[in-house]
Amino acid sequence: MRVLIVEDEPNLRQQLNNTLVGAGYAVDQASDGEEGHYLGSTEQYDAIILDLGLPEVDGLTVLDRWRKEGKTTPVLVLTARDSWSDKVAGLDAGADDYVAKPFQSEELIARLRALIRRASGNASAELTAGDIRLDTRSGKVTRAGEPVKLTAQEYKLLSYLLHHKGKVVSRTELIEHIYDQDFDRDSNTIEVFVTRIRKKLGSDVITTIRGMGYSLDEPGTPPPA
Repeated sequence: MRVLIVEDEPNLRQQLNNTLVGAGYAVDQASDGEEGHYLGSTEQYDAIILDLGLPEVDGLTVLDRWRKEGKTTPVLVLTARDSWSDKVAGLDAGADDYVAKPFQSEELIARLRALIRRASGNASAELTAGDIRLDTRSGKVTRAGEPVKLTAQEYKLLSYLLHHKGKVVSRTELIEHIYDQDFDRDSNTIEVFVTRIRKKLGSDVITTIRGMGYSLDEPGTPPPA
């Protein structure tokens, strides 16, 4: 999953970056509202972490602009602990949740996971397809109860397809959501990761839809036309 951090305080921004990267997310950063608004409008993210007290353009204005542009990306707002008015203003402007500063990294990651799951229509922390289980809390993957060891990038790709189970996901979309903006988007590594996942989980777990992309669904379900 790919996340944008919009935070002007360098130490906090780096702390957030390290926490998210350590949890397996691809991360882009912006240090002011102008840059944050641009990235949020032009790049594809699974979630955005947005501070309200930003230079150039404040966070509430950035959030309001995104929503007026039709951007539905889940937004987690960072607020001051004692500022209930900021929380209300953020939610009214279109935020999906908030975390008060200072915060525990575990809480932020848990809230972020929940936002991403809900946005893709998944209520449970465990994503499934047949006897394949992916636990978003622990990062563990099993098939028929047996643990399956995946690399970080294989896990990201499988997780994205499970979040969008039953849908055709293009190669470009996969690249946009599992890598940050500096990745070489002409790379053929998506095909390599799909091949590796099939070897570990079964040749039928991911269906190639010629000319369109990939699909992962419940076993026995006909592939999308």
